[in-house]
Amino acid sequence: PASCCAEMAAAAERVAAVAPPGYTALAVKFGERQRSPHYLLVKEHHVREGAGTAHPAGRTLFVLNVPPYCGQDSLIRLFSRCGHVQSVHLCDKPELGEKKEKTTSKFFNRKAVTGFQVAYVVFRKPSGVQAAKALSQEEGPLLISTESRPVKTGISKWIASYAASVVDPEELKAEVDDYMQAYDQRIAEEEAKAVEEEGVPDAEGWVKVTRKGRKPGLPRTEAANLRVLEKEKQKRARKELLNFYAWQHRETKREHIAQLRKKFEEDKQRIALMRAQRKFRPY
Repeated sequence: PASCCAEMAAAAERVAAVAPPGYTALAVKFGERQRSPHYLLVKEHHVREGAGTAHPAGRTLFVLNVPPYCGQDSLIRLFSRCGHVQSVHLCDKPELGEKKEKTTSKFFNRKAVTGFQVAYVVFRKPSGVQAAKALSQEEGPLLISTESRPVKTGISKWIASYAASVVDPEELKAEVDDYMQAYDQRIAEEEAKAVEEEGVPDAEGWVKVTRKGRKPGLPRTEAANLRVLEKEKQKRARKELLNFYAWQHRETKREHIAQLRKKFEEDKQRIALMRAQRKFRPY
């Protein structure tokens, strides 16, 4: 018993040394065969008043040093013993400010996990945060991969990743249709708002100019961009000064005299040829 107490005290000291000020070190292991534990650094996430509700104050646990093999399901299972976990948000680095929840797509803007991440674990009740911070005092590190819920590794993980990468055409079509429907609705609302605000002065007497006039603006295509660039090029060419320097003037004269001499020699040869053929009729 004395030796066990000494080992537990030494382990507690090592954990305290690992955690930076303000954080609590939570020991976890990938599986039972792993000898040395991995430490998650947790603390209560504080936000300013009036910030977004994605990570509410008092109910959000901020977790650092999350390994790549520890996903959302593993974090939910680890912290479910502390209380009902409402949501888990993983990101590459801590967010500077609170952001609204965005709808994640299964097919677009997917980022592969390449390193350690940070996580925001939101509990339903504030007591879950305090219980999660007290997990470090329990016996033994927590297991990320268990027999009932194993974390896939090796060839099984590659097979699962490949199976997840295969796109279902019907599901993709449904998601694209929903996105386009929401987009059309947003554009219709913006156009209706622009029609309502057209010609109506604001509090300071200014009138907002919109594109709902006699000549509405058209979206610029690639061909239109090429025409605009060609016009700009011609405009710059007209503005360039010809024969501005003396050497340019001399070169222009020299080229003009060379062209006249070349044309004179060509005319002499043509006249000589016509004389040889007796087709020369000067009068």
